[in-house]
Amino acid sequence: MNSLMREPYPSRNVKESMILRRQEPVLWRNMEQKPDWISVEQLTHYDERGYLVLPNLLSEADVKTLQSVSKQLLDKFEQEPIEGVIREPNGQAVRSLFNLPQHSPEFDQLTKHPKLVELAEFILGSSVYLHQSRLNYKPSFQGKEFFWHSDFETWHIEDGMPAMRALSCSVLLTKNHAHNGPLMVIPASHRMYVACVGETPENNYVYSLRKQRIGTPSEVALSTLAELGGGIEHITGDAGTVILFDSNLLHGSAGNISPDSRANAFFVYNSVDNALEDPAHQLAPRPDYLAHRTVNPL
Repeated sequence: MNSLMREPYPSRNVKESMILRRQEPVLWRNMEQKPDWISVEQLTHYDERGYLVLPNLLSEADVKTLQSVSKQLLDKFEQEPIEGVIREPNGQAVRSLFNLPQHSPEFDQLTKHPKLVELAEFILGSSVYLHQSRLNYKPSFQGKEFFWHSDFETWHIEDGMPAMRALSCSVLLTKNHAHNGPLMVIPASHRMYVACVGETPENNYVYSLRKQRIGTPSEVALSTLAELGGGIEHITGDAGTVILFDSNLLHGSAGNISPDSRANAFFVYNSVDNALEDPAHQLAPRPDYLAHRTVNPL
C-alpha cells in the first residue's frame, strides 16, 4: 500500500495540494458532561464553526497585571538575543516570545486558569498538558502578517502530533479591532485537512516563525474552504476576551499599519492521550520551547 494512503494527514511530500476529511471528532465528550458555565449553543458553534469567543473571561485586575508583565517582558527582551524570542521578518521588533511559564509566574497561572483547563478537558475528552505557549506582539505600524495556515499541519509534520486532539487559546491583552491585525478564521475549515506542497527545510522553524512559507495552503484550497464556510471572519474583542479554536482551523492575520499595538497571549492545550511522536519525513524534533515532549498534566 502506498505510504501516503496509510497516512491520514500527509503533507509536504505530496505532488499537489489535497483537501482531505478530518478523521477525529471535534468534541470528544457528550454535551451532558459539559461545564455548567458554558452553553450547548456555544459548544455547538465550536463544533460546527471551529472556534468560540468568551468575552471578558478575565477580570479587569487580571488584565492590568498581565498587560504590565507583558510590557516588562517586551522591554527585557527587546534587545536580548535569547532562545525563544522571534523578531519581525524585516526588523528587530519582537514578534513572539515563547515558553511563557519560564518567564512569568503570572502567565504560568494563566495557562492553568480553572475555566480554560476545564473547558479544554471537556472538548478534548481527557486531561490536558501545555504543548506550547507564547506572547504574540503586533507593534503599531510594524507588525507583519501571519499567513493562512493550520497549526495542526505544522504540529503533525514538524512535531509528530498524531491526531487533531488539541486546541489553541488566544487571550487578548489589548483591544483587537478590525484595523490592528486581529485573528481571521475560515469557519468550518477545521473539518477538512489541507495537504500542502513543499519540502520542509532543515530547522524550518528558524524562518517560519518570522515568515511562514512552507506548510501554507494553496490559493485554490483556501478559496474553496472559504466558499464552503461562508467567507472569512475577523474575531475582535476587548482586552480580557479569550478565543478558543480547533488545532486544524485555518487562520491568519493581516499586518498592523495602525497606531494601535496589539498583544495577545497564546497557548495550546493537547490531550495527554495525544503525546508527540517522531516528526514526519525524518525531521529533527523542534526545540522544547516550541513543542513540549514531556507530558505534565495541568
